[in-house]
Amino acid sequence: MMPPVADPFAHHPELRGKIVDPLQSSFRTFTTARLAKIIEEQGLPGGWWYSDEEREASRAEALAGNRDRDLWVFAYGSLMWDPAFRFAEVRRAHVPGYARRFILKDILGGRGTRDAPGLMAALDKGPGCEGLLFRIVHDHVEEETEVLWRREKVGPAYIPTFVDAVVSGERVPALAFVADHEAELIDASLTRDEQIHYLATGTGFLGTSLEYLENIASHFAALGIEDEDVSALLRDTESYMKSLQAP
Repeated sequence: MMPPVADPFAHHPELRGKIVDPLQSSFRTFTTARLAKIIEEQGLPGGWWYSDEEREASRAEALAGNRDRDLWVFAYGSLMWDPAFRFAEVRRAHVPGYARRFILKDILGGRGTRDAPGLMAALDKGPGCEGLLFRIVHDHVEEETEVLWRREKVGPAYIPTFVDAVVSGERVPALAFVADHEAELIDASLTRDEQIHYLATGTGFLGTSLEYLENIASHFAALGIEDEDVSALLRDTESYMKSLQAP
């Protein structure tokens, strides 16, 4: 196992200032009660989220046997810039056998609605995925994963899964949130045109779908990661938006 470091950004100083301070993240204090209030204020359909009991049962099952050691968490989307949990180390990582796919069709208000869906990424089977690996020290696993579950398991979309992440040639077991194809939000049948349209027009209480895509691209640029799918989606979405604005 990789030795711990004193500075969380020791391996990637270029990420300093590009990741939201977990203690300042709005997700850290996010609750279903707060979500229900937002949904009600915006007149959106509610009741789709997990109860606290259901969410805690999911966490207990996923972390069985992993609470007394440091925990690595693989980030491939918004966790890369706003994890909300305290971390002792961040590393660039590659997860073989999976891919970042833009198949999470947001219709619930976060970055899109049923009338104007948004789009985000999910981890799905594929040739490999580049992202970030965050280490939570074992003394903080209980508290920080409670924060993580309130954010990633608010409702059906992901399955918490341990995957093999490769860091500097070493394989590290890491927790990841993988696409749940039984969930309504996961739509692997989206066409390229639909993806671009949703990225260009989706917006909600978390921001726009385009901002989500831009943040992924920004982190890849800082790390020197070339992801043709992300680059092409951003390029095509920006072009599409210009076409919408043309007289």
